[in-house]
Amino acid sequence: MQLNWLEQTATNNALLSDGFPEKMVLLDCETTGGRAKYHRVIEIGLLVIENGQLVETWQSFINPETILPRHIQKLTGISPKMVENAPKFGEISEILLEKLKDRTLVAHNARFDYSFLKSEFERAGITYSTKPLCSVKMSRNLYPQFKRHGLSEIIRRFDLNIENRHRALDDAQMIYGFFLKTSAIYSPQEISACCKQLLKRASLPPLLDPDEVSSIPNTAGVYYFYSQQNELLYVGKSVNLRNRVLSHFSSDYKNSKEFQMSQKTAHVTFETTPSDFGAQIRESHQIKALAPLYNRRLRKTRKLYQYKSTTDANGYLRLDTEAVASANPSDQQFGLFRSPRQATIQLEKLADQYFLCHQLIGLEKPKKQNTPCFRSQLKKCLGACYGAESADSYNERLNSAISRYQIQAWPYQTAIMIEERNTEDSDRVAFHIIDNWRYITQLDIPEDIYDLGYETTSQNLPQSSSTNIPLIADDKFDLDIYFILVRFLINEDNKKLSNLKIWLLKPTSATVD
Repeated sequence: MQLNWLEQTATNNALLSDGFPEKMVLLDCETTGGRAKYHRVIEIGLLVIENGQLVETWQSFINPETILPRHIQKLTGISPKMVENAPKFGEISEILLEKLKDRTLVAHNARFDYSFLKSEFERAGITYSTKPLCSVKMSRNLYPQFKRHGLSEIIRRFDLNIENRHRALDDAQMIYGFFLKTSAIYSPQEISACCKQLLKRASLPPLLDPDEVSSIPNTAGVYYFYSQQNELLYVGKSVNLRNRVLSHFSSDYKNSKEFQMSQKTAHVTFETTPSDFGAQIRESHQIKALAPLYNRRLRKTRKLYQYKSTTDANGYLRLDTEAVASANPSDQQFGLFRSPRQATIQLEKLADQYFLCHQLIGLEKPKKQNTPCFRSQLKKCLGACYGAESADSYNERLNSAISRYQIQAWPYQTAIMIEERNTEDSDRVAFHIIDNWRYITQLDIPEDIYDLGYETTSQNLPQSSSTNIPLIADDKFDLDIYFILVRFLINEDNKKLSNLKIWLLKPTSATVD
């Protein structure tokens, strides 16, 4: 598109198109870094627009009350001297809030600026919430012929003049220049339609086609985020796929990881499951198998750790942490942890909550027998370590602390097949083979149990149709799967909500040639 012929028209026309929101604040923030949770605002610049006319400009340095990194100084030209005597955010928060009140917030890459504003207001004790309009997405929507839509690209595209790039007011003025140019190119109706769409879907990633999101059903399943290079970014699950996917992009940007994922997400795919049960199983498997870039790392843990209780010569219960291969339900073993450190951290919390002795739970080695532990001097141990508290009293408290960590015994005498059938569409069904908390595999048709060496204790097998989900096969104990199974098999309400039916299995009868 040739744009230079618009220069004179856009320059003389000081009014923005009627298609833009009637009241806007075009805003830019400079910050000490990219993470709103940890970094701080150092400069704010804004332009107040009413009825298409620029009515006010405002700029302020902000004292971040923290170190100004050198790379930020180099990027912005803002030095520590420029902010050291500047007001703190809390001191200008009411002034800024008044300027933002009842106006559409506009920013280039709006989630970034909005998240910093919201975090700073929150620190000042003020709740600020709005639907920002992102000028990056407006550029993508109205100028699809261009590949890049960063502010530097827009400045070059429209030949805008800027004195200080990466300074708040100057950058905000570039948004205004972009809107002036756009006002000369497009009709108010076209601009209005674009704004309404973006305000409705203001948080969708810039690279993601809204039609892909529209095709996602409101059913249970697993979803996958991919980059433009088809790199797998994230795997998640939900009982409502579309709402969950949208929630990733409608939530405020709180950390750099979420922001980076949002910026990279270009494609979304999904698999449906009959219920939340299958979605949880599938998600856990896929994260371990595919290792998406932005998921918390889940791994198959070959060695687990438990608390083992013993009674000493004086009748006091003691705890030791020991390695185990899988869940071992017993009256003496408690908890399942991926590492000794995880087990220790939880013990420390329990000790604080129940006034447990660090010596008796293995967190502190006694210098001599029957000597007070360090915590007894802080009144955080009631003296069980040196006999000041009776064994009965201490043991009762320890049992209360660890009782909820009792490993669940397998509630069936045999292996089982879980029939997971959708409550609204009975043809959507999956069959899961489980044995002693171990997930064996998923079947498309129940008759395949015979190939696994099982048959049901019932005469009739359930009816099925293919779910088109690849076979999941792994008969090793998996801690994450254990927790999922416990939630659904021990809790009858969860079982009913997911419409799960349990079929008891037995080994197939031996045949004689």
